Amino acid sequence: MVGLSEGEKHFIHGGIAQDIRTDGRRRLQFRALSVHTGVIPQAGFRTCLVASMCLFLLFLSGNALRVYVSSDWWLLVLQANGSAHVRLGATEIIASVKAELGKPSILHPDKGKVSIFVDCSPTAEPMFEGRGSEELSAELSVALQRCLLGGKSGAGAAIDLSSLIVVEGKVCWDLYIDGLVVSSDGNLLDALSAAIKVALSDTGIPKVNVSLSAASDEEPEVDVSDEEFLQFDTSSVPVIITLTKVGRHYIVDATSEEESQMSSAVSVSVNRHGQICGLTKRGGAGLDPSVILDMISVAKHVSQQFISLLDSEIAAAEAEAEE
Repeated sequence: MVGLSEGEKHFIHGGIAQDIRTDGRRRLQFRALSVHTGVIPQAGFRTCLVASMCLFLLFLSGNALRVYVSSDWWLLVLQANGSAHVRLGATEIIASVKAELGKPSILHPDKGKVSIFVDCSPTAEPMFEGRGSEELSAELSVALQRCLLGGKSGAGAAIDLSSLIVVEGKVCWDLYIDGLVVSSDGNLLDALSAAIKVALSDTGIPKVNVSLSAASDEEPEVDVSDEEFLQFDTSSVPVIITLTKVGRHYIVDATSEEESQMSSAVSVSVNRHGQICGLTKRGGAGLDPSVILDMISVAKHVSQQFISLLDSEIAAAEAEAEE
């Protein structure tokens, strides 16, 4: 929890009203964004870690980044098919994507499955220690699922679940997307969505050869390639833009101090075509429907700028990785 004096609170409110925030940004301006892809190698990573280990050093661009993780998280790390590190101001996120062969659900035999989980490092924020971390992790996970995965049927999902089918009704790809909050200074949901989009762009799905038997009730034989991969299509994967209402105005990319002064916030999931993929609200204050519609309109406009910026950062990160 951010503790502010009355003078500091007045300064934040006054700055936002004047369209000059405490860090010099305007109301609809993001902080600096940096992106790294492939931060968790698929092979050659040190495997001397043991389940009891809760600390490792991850090197990004020559700088050591200390990350505290659980044993479950490092097990996932060793098997990632794609990964990314995103820094938005002082908020830092590591995202990883793991692909496993599974079986489609009976209700949706023509679709694969995607799960999203978030973990908050206790070093990111004092409030993340103990139950505070568990509650926030669950809240962020649900919000991401609501904004990215559509309804229970998969309808409206930002990720094409039908593209994950190998053999209809029998074999599909299950994607496990994990986000780790390394450092927190507000706007976690937007930063997580950006990190997930970047990690998916880095994800290679192994090519498979399927041998179907004459008997339709028998399980097919699936041979997974260790050398050939299909790049995951992220063209329709959206970003999340959160508009935080402070006083009579709303802002994007709020810092922790600004979030402490909010009355409510609306997070809108928007793809590059301007289509709304999901929406979630937090905060106790109610909002007039006309205000929500205006916030959605602003989020659609801002999202296109942010997607263009993210695309250029991804291209630069991929070019750097190839050098």
